Amino acid sequence: MAGFFSSLYNKIANKAEVDWDELEAELVAADLGPRLAMEIVDELQSLGRQVSADDVIEVARAKVADRLPPDAPPPLPLTSDKPFVFLVVGINGVGKTTSCAKLAHWLQGRGAPTVLAAADTFRAAATEQLQRWGERLDIPVVTGAPNSDPSSVCYNAHQQAIASGARYLICDTAGRLHTRHNLMEELAKIRRTLAKQDESAPHLTLLVVDATTGTNALQQAKEFHKASPLDGLIITKMDGSGKGGVAVNIHDQLKIAPRFLGTGEEPEAFQLFNRKRFIDEML
Repeated sequence: MAGFFSSLYNKIANKAEVDWDELEAELVAADLGPRLAMEIVDELQSLGRQVSADDVIEVARAKVADRLPPDAPPPLPLTSDKPFVFLVVGINGVGKTTSCAKLAHWLQGRGAPTVLAAADTFRAAATEQLQRWGERLDIPVVTGAPNSDPSSVCYNAHQQAIASGARYLICDTAGRLHTRHNLMEELAKIRRTLAKQDESAPHLTLLVVDATTGTNALQQAKEFHKASPLDGLIITKMDGSGKGGVAVNIHDQLKIAPRFLGTGEEPEAFQLFNRKRFIDEML
């Protein structure tokens, strides 16, 4: 066991009996959500006997596994001559730009030429950050003038990806406060613009959330899902204080599955979601 389950086991193993209120609070604090926390406690209480730390972990792991989706399939390149397009969204500070670079590196490591679009044109640091990643990882980055229309950057990047025969295009959008209606409208415009050259694009819209933000990540997912239908999550900072429960709670409530996990600062610290590994290593 590792992570949260290991910590929970150690807390319970040293006590004569389980404190149910404390256990429920621990489960909620792990970002599993009140509903799942109550279900775990109810099932343990229904055993009708004094439960051990092993019982708690066994029931909690089983309940969490039930709430998580099967392993994420790798995004496959299209059979047509058009690239597979990712639209990556999220608020400021969650590691979105870094995640775009890691995703591009992950794809190129599997022999798939990839182009990055720096569509956060209102924050010069974001474009510069993506350019530095592109230089470091030898991945082309399409940029626009400061404060230019983000959708035009995505359009130009899409054109370049098509012309160069790239298999993937990753559009890094501006970090948005999910309560800003006008910024959500901008996302809708980017989607319409991408569809001009390929009516099926974007093919995968991913929300980047920070594992350490707990219930805020759930609220972000709800708001972004309304504005730009989400196909999956990239969960960052899984190597930090985040317990990973946010993935369980978001999928339980919204059926938006985790697709990738960021587990460190280096480009290689990025992996496809695997349910067993997630439970064994992250939780």
